[in-house]
Amino acid sequence: MIVVHDTFICKPGNAGKLAKLFKEAMAGISELDCIMTDMTGQFNRVIMVMKFENMAAYEKSFEKYMQDTDEMKKMKEMMKGYTDLYQSGSREIYRIM
Repeated sequence: MIVVHDTFICKPGNAGKLAKLFKEAMAGISELDCIMTDMTGQFNRVIMVMKFENMAAYEKSFEKYMQDTDEMKKMKEMMKGYTDLYQSGSREIYRIM
């Protein structure tokens, strides 16, 4: 199993907004494990945690998100403008041993 952390460093005052947006827009995504906001460390962080069986499943999820289905159109519409809420970000992929 692999765990993916997508970390977003938000503009001040926007971490809660971004976390709420992710939670609402991705409610139907089975791979989504949780969405976290910082309590220590770097300020204004939102971390989206997703779990996949393996790298092939992770790559397949990207194919799903690129499809032009009604579900993906709805999610993209909800996420419109989300890039205005953060300054930078990163992705880490871990293997569960």
